[in-house]
Amino acid sequence: MSHTAAIVFRDGNTRFIEVKENELLMDASLRQGVNLPVDCREGVCATCRGQCESGEIELDYVDEEALTEKEIEAGHILACQTRLKSSGSFYFDVDSTLCSVSSERFKGSVRVFNQVSDAAALIEIQLEDEGGRLRYLPGQYARLQIPGTDQWRAYSFANYSAAEGYVRFLIRLLPSGVMSDYLRYRCRVGDEITFEAPMGAFYLREVERPLLMVAGGTGLSAFLGMLEDLVARGNCTQAIRLCYGVTQDMDLSELDRLDSFKEQLADFDYDVIVMKPSEHWQGKQGVVCDLFDKEYLQQPFDAYLCGPPPMIDATQTWLEVNQVADYKLYFEKFVSS
Repeated sequence: MSHTAAIVFRDGNTRFIEVKENELLMDASLRQGVNLPVDCREGVCATCRGQCESGEIELDYVDEEALTEKEIEAGHILACQTRLKSSGSFYFDVDSTLCSVSSERFKGSVRVFNQVSDAAALIEIQLEDEGGRLRYLPGQYARLQIPGTDQWRAYSFANYSAAEGYVRFLIRLLPSGVMSDYLRYRCRVGDEITFEAPMGAFYLREVERPLLMVAGGTGLSAFLGMLEDLVARGNCTQAIRLCYGVTQDMDLSELDRLDSFKEQLADFDYDVIVMKPSEHWQGKQGVVCDLFDKEYLQQPFDAYLCGPPPMIDATQTWLEVNQVADYKLYFEKFVSS
């Protein structure tokens, strides 16, 4: 029996490896070409220190000078002393290039293209190998090469897995741009697309307390993958609240899909807000922080933020100045190309 370990690096590159029963994480990594930092291999020096972010593990000997009991309780591990009891994900605060790891390239073809709002398009890519090699964590992203150009753009996966042989992306349509122009004027079913994946240190960790998800525009894409993953797991009992903000009401997309998650998850709800609504808009007007429920945030929670930098910064400031419970913060800023 073996377990799958996702090894995530500081620069966002990720590599999935198979760890045999009772095999050390370090040994499995080296066996599969992932050269994690290592020195003593005896649990003393902490050179191979990382963070277990999901999964069940067992640690062999760990010297108190390498990791304190409090650090171990917080999920810190030494790869040379870690054995997996289930599949899991691990973060190492080093660049992947130092560990002989580079991003992988995949090829596929457009199988579905829909403009789902004035400002967003949904594209699905059928993979050449039916998804056999591609694995990623919900919330991570890929770099797509725009067909007919040498330009690359980064987009979050909008589905949780490539197991069905395709990947999905929710892409913002700019007034003008290399990808936006391709989608508007040239995109056809069957177009070949090359992309690099998986990338990004923004992904769903073990869900052990309530979640606050904050999406700005097509930052919703990452959360669609996360929520789909939680549905597939089928065991999430924690409360989940998604706050979704856009500039104009014509920018809203995938609301039907969000409604479906309310039926499929034990305690999920979402709310939307529009900054500059049309005269026909009947919903809430303002910025996404206006949706935050202070009462909901009086219990320890994890916050996931994905969207444009101003939204991320405003949310971080709001959480700092308002009286809320203890929280962990994870975010992905969408930087304009």
